[in-house]
Amino acid sequence: MEHFSWFTLFGLGKYDPILGAILVVLFLIFAGYKIKKNLSKENSILPEEKFTLRTIFEILTIDFLLDLITSMMGSREKAKRYFPLLGTSFMFILISNLLGLIPGFLSPTGNFNTTVACALVIFVMYNFYGFKENGAAYLKHFAGPIIYIAPLMIVIEIISHLVRPLSLSLRLFWNMTGDHLVLGIFTNLTHFVVPALFIALGIFISFLQAFIFTVLSAIYISLSTAHEH
Repeated sequence: MEHFSWFTLFGLGKYDPILGAILVVLFLIFAGYKIKKNLSKENSILPEEKFTLRTIFEILTIDFLLDLITSMMGSREKAKRYFPLLGTSFMFILISNLLGLIPGFLSPTGNFNTTVACALVIFVMYNFYGFKENGAAYLKHFAGPIIYIAPLMIVIEIISHLVRPLSLSLRLFWNMTGDHLVLGIFTNLTHFVVPALFIALGIFISFLQAFIFTVLSAIYISLSTAHEH
């Protein structure tokens, strides 16, 4: 099913996922700049009275995501250490998902290449964190607790680790593709009431998929940085 995209008007339709991702990144950079500028003002430590861009980001990242990661990792200090990666992943995926609900735009996460790229970043980084935290002892994670079955466990663990980015990318890709496909079908059938219900459902799914991706990423990081005894 074909969807209209503003980029096709400029002959750039085939680059839609890339251009959409660039738009999301530019928005996050703009939001980060505005929030940083706001925090540099006097009395910036006080919460704002109005519902602003800063308020939205504080609710999503500090009040919700950071507290969640803290509960998963056991300490605020450890959560803050990995929050830049997890927070950025959450916001990028969330905004990418929501972009597809705007007429004339396609969700970058509805493209398999985008979701694979996001999953590979997590895959590389949680292994990097594992080696950084444990050194060469990180390899013990692959051997299992019993030396006699270490060869078997190594094979199982390697397969398990390789499946993780595939699972992350496929889950996000299929859910967002299915959600926006259903929305497009019902919008073409009827232009009133019913599409609004599916837009509300699409917003919920956008949050849910960003949440699931981030939680699984946090779990992988937590497992890789755990110390073997």
